Amino acid sequence: MAAHDTDTPSTDVIVVGSGLAGLVAACTALDRGRTVTLVEQEGPQSIGGQAFWSFGGLFLVDSPEQRRLGIEDSLELAWQDWEHTAGFDRDEDAGDQDHWARRWADAYLDFAHRDLRPWLRELGVSLFPVVGHAERGARTEGGHGNTVPRFHIVWGTGPGLVAPFTRRLRDAVRDGSARLAFRHRVTELLTDDGRVVGVAGERLASDVTVRGEPSSREVVGEFALRAESVVVATGGIGGELDRVRELWPASLGTAPTEAVRGVPVHVDGAGLRIAAAAGARLVNGDRMWHYTEGIKNWDPIWPDHGIRILSGPSSLWVDHLGRRLPSPNYPGFDTLSTLKHLREVGAEHSWFVLTRSIIEKEFTLSGSEQNPDLTGRSIPKLLQKVLPGAPAPVQAFLDHGEDFIVAHSLTELLDRMEQLGRGADGTTIDREAVVAAIEERDSAVDDPASTDPQAVEIRRAREYLGDRLIRTAAPHRILDERHWPLIAVRLRTLTRKTLGGIQTDLDSRALGADGQPVPGLFAVGEAAGFGGGGVHGYRALEGTFLGGCLHTGLRAGRAV
Repeated sequence: MAAHDTDTPSTDVIVVGSGLAGLVAACTALDRGRTVTLVEQEGPQSIGGQAFWSFGGLFLVDSPEQRRLGIEDSLELAWQDWEHTAGFDRDEDAGDQDHWARRWADAYLDFAHRDLRPWLRELGVSLFPVVGHAERGARTEGGHGNTVPRFHIVWGTGPGLVAPFTRRLRDAVRDGSARLAFRHRVTELLTDDGRVVGVAGERLASDVTVRGEPSSREVVGEFALRAESVVVATGGIGGELDRVRELWPASLGTAPTEAVRGVPVHVDGAGLRIAAAAGARLVNGDRMWHYTEGIKNWDPIWPDHGIRILSGPSSLWVDHLGRRLPSPNYPGFDTLSTLKHLREVGAEHSWFVLTRSIIEKEFTLSGSEQNPDLTGRSIPKLLQKVLPGAPAPVQAFLDHGEDFIVAHSLTELLDRMEQLGRGADGTTIDREAVVAAIEERDSAVDDPASTDPQAVEIRRAREYLGDRLIRTAAPHRILDERHWPLIAVRLRTLTRKTLGGIQTDLDSRALGADGQPVPGLFAVGEAAGFGGGGVHGYRALEGTFLGGCLHTGLRAGRAV
């Protein structure tokens, strides 16, 4: 889409940021007859923001897809999972930071139960028929997560979800009701007598870099635009590692010195600072959602580009010294619990230890570009997953990834883990600890009556048809040579989502320190903590990030 000139000084609505939440807010406002100017610091190649890169997972409650697979879900059960996982506790004595978050959670669950799926179908968005079970920690002692499978994948992944909104915006540009201002970096919200009345900032030089690559910050001019309403949709801080470390919560131990980025470097939280300067209240800044299953992308787009492994439950997980992780810290279970444990024991990295049979069945890589079958809506490519061999994107990491070890003997595996995992201080794995962990896991998997929590969860996973078909390998011992070669994967912290942000009411109006709306200012998506400044509390149920962008954008678009 071509960028239009911004010399015209006014519009009904300015949306700052062209990610999913901003697109939804803009399109919903356009449907109400409002004129909209979309302002974005990156070029047109970046429209869709982080949603474009996503796997396209959506949290829905009691959907037809669930019912067809025999999954019994309900709004009441979903709320129990949400409340247990979120751990809301910041009430009046903590500045009432969770007041609006709780209300947004209630509203979002109702949206995910009743309205989200029909609305998406109206937009032409369809869902993959197999529902996934991400973050299944709720069934383990102390675990947090979804009690039942709720992870619905968009057919077309992130790009398929973004497409209806870019089409609507393109039509609006043609009829003159929308204008696009790419390479315009907002540095200030304009105010008049306490009301936000527009934005000002810098025009950046044109840059045709690939989506996600760092773009030029050469300033070639200035701009100012006025509007009745301004919507901040600028995302979080996941690309700014120093800021992540600065806000790192004490409850998760010390911040990692090694980490990989799950988002491009321009995701730096600048919009949060700009909104705060205009009077918006920022809350829950120490709440964040990062993953422990991060690997360095062998073909990176942005600096320290990381990819997350979405793993089934069968791999052995050990820390940097080779010690098996305690329950509920198993693959695909409780992300933040695992992160907390690893940071408390001083682990900058950890390891999956597995077999070829496990990686062929259980490894999926997060992101639209890592899933060409689903992203391209290709049935032939999708059917290839049931054939022997690792999926092509996984095989590429086996062939080229710096974090992957493929070995044909246990000795070779341990030698290479010892070498790759050696820290600057010389610390590396304890070989005996790794062998003991493998034997403990293998003994449990071999025994149908074992009460080992991971063995129990592997058996439970295979009771669900979706997991048995495409997600969980037939139980076997890692030391069973029929399933070799052996594989080890070094894992690092992958930065991703900001759970706190601008506190908003249920119309997505930004609130000030006095709890009252800042006139003319709205916030959506990650910039608003996906609703209310932290709808997820301390932890999120998987599939709720994209849903939070849709929900907050829709409410803002109806209110501006």
